[in-house]
Amino acid sequence: MARALRLATVTVVAALSFGAAPVPKTELGYRLVEGKNLNAFVRDGKVAAHLLLRSGREPRILVAFPAGNSGVGLWFAPLERAATWTIERMPTPLTNAAGTKHGITTVASIDAARLTPERAVLSNVRYLRDYQAVGRFPPEVAAEAQYGRDTIRYARKRLDGSPGYELSVRVIEGRIDGSSIVAGRSGRIRIEIIALTGDAPLTPLPLGQLLNARAAPDPAARNALAFLSYREKFLAGSWRFDTYFGRDTLMSVRLLMPVLQPAAVEAGLGSVFARLSPGGEVAHEEGVGEFAVLQNRKAGGSGDGAELDYGMIDDDYMLAPIVAHYLDGPGKARTAAFLATRLESAARPGERDAVGTLLVRNLRFVLRQARGFAEAPSVTTLIAIKPGRMSGEWRDSDEGLGRGIYPYDVNAALVPAALAAADRLYRSGRLDPYVTAEDRAALAGAASMATTWQNKAPPLFRVELAARQAASAITAYAATLGVPAASAVASLGGTPLSFHALSINAGGQPVPILNSDEGFALLFGNPAPAELDRDVAAMMRPFPAGLMTDAGLVVANAAFAGPQAQARFTPGAYHGAVIWSWQQALLAAGLERQLARRDLPAPVRARLVSAQAALWRVIGATRGLQSSELWSWRYANGRYQTVAFGAGKADVDESNAAQLWSTVYLAVRPPAAVSARRKSR
Repeated sequence: MARALRLATVTVVAALSFGAAPVPKTELGYRLVEGKNLNAFVRDGKVAAHLLLRSGREPRILVAFPAGNSGVGLWFAPLERAATWTIERMPTPLTNAAGTKHGITTVASIDAARLTPERAVLSNVRYLRDYQAVGRFPPEVAAEAQYGRDTIRYARKRLDGSPGYELSVRVIEGRIDGSSIVAGRSGRIRIEIIALTGDAPLTPLPLGQLLNARAAPDPAARNALAFLSYREKFLAGSWRFDTYFGRDTLMSVRLLMPVLQPAAVEAGLGSVFARLSPGGEVAHEEGVGEFAVLQNRKAGGSGDGAELDYGMIDDDYMLAPIVAHYLDGPGKARTAAFLATRLESAARPGERDAVGTLLVRNLRFVLRQARGFAEAPSVTTLIAIKPGRMSGEWRDSDEGLGRGIYPYDVNAALVPAALAAADRLYRSGRLDPYVTAEDRAALAGAASMATTWQNKAPPLFRVELAARQAASAITAYAATLGVPAASAVASLGGTPLSFHALSINAGGQPVPILNSDEGFALLFGNPAPAELDRDVAAMMRPFPAGLMTDAGLVVANAAFAGPQAQARFTPGAYHGAVIWSWQQALLAAGLERQLARRDLPAPVRARLVSAQAALWRVIGATRGLQSSELWSWRYANGRYQTVAFGAGKADVDESNAAQLWSTVYLAVRPPAAVSARRKSR
């Protein structure tokens, strides 16, 4: 495989390696290094698995399976010195003798004198994720070690009696001493690993049926997308999110749409429609496999029916614009057939509805939620995240919205876009077979509502700072980070600073954190030229005046929010001063869309062209990280340098080595490539 080994950053442990063994001939097999994590992926028939070996002073073995979002993991006691793994034989598919479990076998070694198993978790990936993050998992899924002469084995049935999960470690070089594995004469421990799951396999979407001829020739992105794409659903990422996420699916489908085959687009959109709530909300995440078994038991029920989470609000307003974009473009000839497709509901098992019926259900929800602000525009009638939560959109960590409750992206970009799409879909006549007389009356007012939201919501988030005040904040913040301030301050040009707040808090005050969510307005809306010019300028200034660094576009800049907020938006925070691959792609696609407009004055167009070039320079400089979820940075030798997120102890978590919405560069291309693609159409 080309680009089989991808070095993520300067912090990658140099000794991490895959040995000399070639990748086995399977439907899909590839490997990469990210930070301290050695990753290998395989998909063949009923087997799909992601092996992760963690090096350092806290080694672990982990295998995640898309089947049931299941996984097995073994954490070892901390070492006195850091140790590094080598994969000596790439994972190969394996099915047990009874044909009830599928997984992988592989051979790996580590230069540790002793490994002492501390805890094994065999269950749903959610529980492995929880154990990795906070050291907890449900006691019901505990598995005890079974020690043999040269093997340590963990196995357990699923709570409902299904075949369950298995992880075994057979010592090839070294020996078992009590509860530990001791190195051989070479100073290394060499082991065979077998990992199996009994959860039902998914049905892969082969790469030949996934992409069209316009997709970029990027092996890393193609591999990641193929591993995450199934007829039942697209997976959000691996290893931590090997299941459906509504927002991730929708944004990925939207950005990848130019290069996806219609069957793939409809598989993604269909998975969202199938999980729609009775009230028209988009499911954020599904709980499946043993997680669902346990949750159903806690609720007094039984079985493994999916638990659907409707806690997020942004995905509710993404669905209509993305469906409209498909039906206006590549899916136009398939409109009637797609809308007539009947899907079984995951929310109401046994119930089947046409996609058109489900779409109208979502539009009813959008109109109902948007009516309050349309009738009386004010902060209090904006759409808030759900009560009792600190998150509600893509920045879904507790601190991601800066403790605000009215997100900018939802209110200023997505709601207006959803209303405009509702109007477009209604007036096209496509929804005629699925709407009632009451629906028609409501949809007839969608255009007026969209105009009100477009004109009245964004100004509520506007932050204005005098030049001197902004310069002082930039200088102070730069000092706390150990980064230079001179070029950032100079970029203000002595003029006031204006940008949209990340959110508005419960007291009605904008949270003054400069952020990357302007990309949603560029992709889904049509800002006035003067506002477009001002807001793009704010983002593209050098950090910490704006968001631009040599390592990429950071998603949040708390320079103007004060010390307490700055402490929560660090380069080690999940939604802090870090770089998310898909957010750069979102902005790139948004700039391309805005540059297609014909009403832009020449100076504004020049600004956008300059911003586009600057953005693609940093995207190109970090190309090897594009399929990752996110990364961080450090400042050294006069520049910002990429650092794998999770590589430092201050990082709250680690990123996914394969992330669905980070594969969108297969469609989101640099300007020259975009021009060539247009000529080929």
